[in-house]
Amino acid sequence: MRARLAKLLLVFSLYLPTLGNPIEEQFDEQLTVKSLRDGKVASKFSFTTLLKGASPRDPRSLGTDDVSQHYTVFPLALGQILREYAVTELHLSLNAGNWNYDRWGYPEEPGVGTGAELWAWMGDGAESSIDDRWRGLRNALAGLFCASLGSLDEQRTTSPARSFVPEGSLPDWGVPHQIRHASLPSENVCTENLTPFLKLLPCKSLSGIASLLNPHRLFDADWHGMSVHVLWREEQGIEIRQTFQSVSDPLRYSHGRKQDWSFRTLFDRKIERTCPVAHTSQVDVTLPSYGAYSIRPEPGSAEGTFARYDVINTAKPLEISLRWAEEFQYPVDFDAPLTSLSMQRTLRGSSQAHGQLSVVLNNHGAEALHIIYLETMPWLVQFFLHTLKIHIDGVRNDDAMTEVTYILAVPHARPATFQCVLSIPPGATMDINVDVAKSFLRYTEHPPDAQRGWDLPPAILTPFEPNGNGSLKEASNRRLYTPTLLVDLATPDFSMPYNVIIFTCSLIAFLFGSVFNLLTRKFVVVHINPEKDQ
Repeated sequence: MRARLAKLLLVFSLYLPTLGNPIEEQFDEQLTVKSLRDGKVASKFSFTTLLKGASPRDPRSLGTDDVSQHYTVFPLALGQILREYAVTELHLSLNAGNWNYDRWGYPEEPGVGTGAELWAWMGDGAESSIDDRWRGLRNALAGLFCASLGSLDEQRTTSPARSFVPEGSLPDWGVPHQIRHASLPSENVCTENLTPFLKLLPCKSLSGIASLLNPHRLFDADWHGMSVHVLWREEQGIEIRQTFQSVSDPLRYSHGRKQDWSFRTLFDRKIERTCPVAHTSQVDVTLPSYGAYSIRPEPGSAEGTFARYDVINTAKPLEISLRWAEEFQYPVDFDAPLTSLSMQRTLRGSSQAHGQLSVVLNNHGAEALHIIYLETMPWLVQFFLHTLKIHIDGVRNDDAMTEVTYILAVPHARPATFQCVLSIPPGATMDINVDVAKSFLRYTEHPPDAQRGWDLPPAILTPFEPNGNGSLKEASNRRLYTPTLLVDLATPDFSMPYNVIIFTCSLIAFLFGSVFNLLTRKFVVVHINPEKDQ
């Protein structure tokens, strides 16, 4: 009995310092639901985990053993990757579909480019270079999220520091920080990506708001995407924010033309119980500004145009529904864009050797727009900058483009990076045209679906506003992504090897069969008696 008591006292003494100075971790979850004017419903799941008082790993300490990390709510699998490669800030997004800015407005999470996008800020000064750490980071994330992030190699990697500014703070270690960015427009998000995404949550999908993440309904939406963001806030600590956005169409599930929605119709689930480790858990519903409607159950509070539900203190099961009194009708101003900037990007020309890239930007606002235009093009498509022409309302105006930066592509090594500042007058339309050349690939470099073509990453536009001295400063972290393009390159006839094999096999079978018959068949003279025939 005394020995057992002594062991208990020993264990308690070992854990006493930990209990006296616990590592503060906080988990918050939030769901935002908004009815759009075209009858669709936008949903955003946000799960934030904060490791208070923590800081990123200094890259100069990568050659030594790292300090032991003990997490309770913070995802260990992702935390180990961040410490292993000394990543200060990380952003990963996987999206399917094209976000319609004109009809849906600006998304709550700006990273809505089609396919996979990964960018990170890392400090220099380590024994291994930033490129080596970037290679290890994308391979580790590929294994964690079951995605083809390993394909984001040097042929897709760029360093556009001006378009992707840090969303958090960068530590002052006395060493510079660099950015690495890569995108893969052909990557799709599916259930195998959502499963590891849910495993990073403390309650998985068993309770709380995460229990609404039903893959059968989410991946049936008109647009859906998931993202993971890692930031360091100097006054708070390391923050991991996991988000999932979707745009659903309740009219497809409605027997009439009703815009009614509920948790059951959107996700085919309802919240049965609360996540026990969640510090806050709330659902925000954006109240419509038109038409007669009713919302059930009664919200706990209303702030402006938001109805807020506190999931922790609300009776379970919780199923929120919004019902309209009349059938849905498209508003009169349905075609009016919701954003001040509309964009259209096309690749013209039917030739498999040459083409023309055309970008049309419309400024719908009453003030001039200053944006950073970023074009990251694989070495498959090469720009002819001497053919670059800019027209504003049909009039040639090359002065509208300033601060041009162009990094030439290297075949089989790196992509081309074109970055500039554009100034669009109020109510004007800007046309940008540049001739391009399409590369001739080796037959071993074509993908399995070569006849489909190659996906080109979207162009990225970042709004800026001018300072008083004429320079530009960043207005926000808002970025706009154009739709992806499909380029048709010169493709060999991959059916020819099949035809050659069939022809060769047929010829060999004919020759072999004829020779084999001559060698094995026994020829006998048959005498015919004419009298028997009569």
